[in-house]
Amino acid sequence: MTKVVDAEAIRQAIERLPLFSPNALQLLQVIADPDHELEDVIRIVKFDSVLTMRVLKVVNSPVYGLVNEVTSIDRALSYLGERMVVSIAVQDNAGQLLNKPLEGYLGEQGALWRHDLFSAIASREVARYARGDFDLDLAFTGGLLHDIGKSIFSDFWKEVAQDALSQIDEGMVADYLMAEQDLAGLDHTEVGYRMARHWQMPEALQRVILHHHHPAEAPDWVQPLVYAVHLGDIVSMMAGCDTGSDGLQYHLDTGYREFFNLSPNALAEIVLNAQEEFSRARESLTN
Repeated sequence: MTKVVDAEAIRQAIERLPLFSPNALQLLQVIADPDHELEDVIRIVKFDSVLTMRVLKVVNSPVYGLVNEVTSIDRALSYLGERMVVSIAVQDNAGQLLNKPLEGYLGEQGALWRHDLFSAIASREVARYARGDFDLDLAFTGGLLHDIGKSIFSDFWKEVAQDALSQIDEGMVADYLMAEQDLAGLDHTEVGYRMARHWQMPEALQRVILHHHHPAEAPDWVQPLVYAVHLGDIVSMMAGCDTGSDGLQYHLDTGYREFFNLSPNALAEIVLNAQEEFSRARESLTN
């Protein structure tokens, strides 16, 4: 008999999650607004003393090698950009979830945070090749949050996880997500979607989390964003920055060609640029 994950226990685990701080949630709402300006981000950070201290600590870390100490948020954001501020806010609010070991995926401590950070950077790089207008920092934020569901799902998945790769190898299912559905009755994208709803995140980010493995199923208005994160996720796994046993066990949806002009050379450049920025971002965020 197929072992089934306790969906009610997962629901209760999500309900027990601490909410994002009002300022962090407001920051995500601002980033999701295509008409926002940098001043909107600065205003939020200035009214959050903890976030202010963290931002100033990061910008003054040896990684950036600034000669003079930065003491104003305005200058700090001119150096760091919105994406690093979002990274700091997400790390402060969900760092415990993002850094825990993923036992169900045989992922070591910190694997989820590293994968999400690399995916975020890669998603932003992908967005540069969009055929139309694109909010690069929203692509980054979507990449940063896309796999958050694994932080909860992993704990309930570990009892049946060993059967997933066998199912894929034997051709019983097409990819890892289908194995999760078959063995558990739900998957990490659904769990992440429920978490995002619990946190009252912007609808665009909720859709990225839910559809990032099957972007064609996303509503039309958010498909370009979901495809950017879909590609960023794949690039992260290609670069060896995955979450464990499910690495490269998902299919690439070639529908991205409708939204992005990506040649093989462009893809190689995305990987190189993402690796370089990832190294610097990871170091600055762990100081």
